[in-house]
Amino acid sequence: MPMEKLISLIRDIARVPSFSSYEERIHDLIFRTMESVPGVNGECVPDNNLVFQVPGDDNRPPVALTAHLDKINHFGTSPPEALPFEQDEERLTGQLDNAVGLALCISLARLSSERSFPPLMLLFSEMEESFGLKNHPHLLKNQGKGLYHGMGAERISRFLLREHLVPSAVITLDTTPLFKGEPGVALYSGHWEFTGQQPADREREGTERVRDQFLSIDPDLYLSNNTNDYLHYGEELNRDGQRGIPSLALEPAIFPYHQRNESVYLKDIARVYDIMVRWLEQTSQGI
Repeated sequence: MPMEKLISLIRDIARVPSFSSYEERIHDLIFRTMESVPGVNGECVPDNNLVFQVPGDDNRPPVALTAHLDKINHFGTSPPEALPFEQDEERLTGQLDNAVGLALCISLARLSSERSFPPLMLLFSEMEESFGLKNHPHLLKNQGKGLYHGMGAERISRFLLREHLVPSAVITLDTTPLFKGEPGVALYSGHWEFTGQQPADREREGTERVRDQFLSIDPDLYLSNNTNDYLHYGEELNRDGQRGIPSLALEPAIFPYHQRNESVYLKDIARVYDIMVRWLEQTSQGI
């Protein structure tokens, strides 16, 4: 996909005030955007989560790509109808956490019919952000009561298990604060370091294989760890210790973090896109 179309999609998503607990505000845009994907099937999973299934090579197991729908509300009780967005030669600036991840997932789905990709699941979650619950619950629905960080990824995971829609791997596309203003792309691959859920040998070995596949494509990826939905997918999908589903996150740098006017480097977005295209084409080698 030309970079211009990916940037345009990031801009459209970034402008929607789909704040935590108000994720339904972006549903219409996402459904309309996904209409261009041949054979796609999408549904809303209670409450504000979206799951799409995209056809691919039936000889290969499906891969899940995930991103979160919610943005942090830095605009108070009267936000603008369209949030600010800017672009220069190096960066995009706006509410980009997680407009970048959503646009990357959708762009990869759009490309799938033209490339040799496995079947894809797009998992778009509510309430990934904990910032609003901690700092301004009055800006959330019902004062934030009954809401908690990561509930969307948990609900989607349970939906997948209930419907027997188990992916061979889960790749979360989000943004990382670890580079503190410099460009870069990070790879997270050890949810158990935060969840405390010890992985079975099958899960650990599968995770190491996927990590090494990414590193073979881009040896300069920064190996680290941080909290986001990839933890919840890894924990929930592997809770019985039998499935061994790798859960990793691939993330371009963002700065400032959890503030207004977040910036992401264009070259980092292009780098993540290229890595994912190459990895999805290579997954026939096994996960």
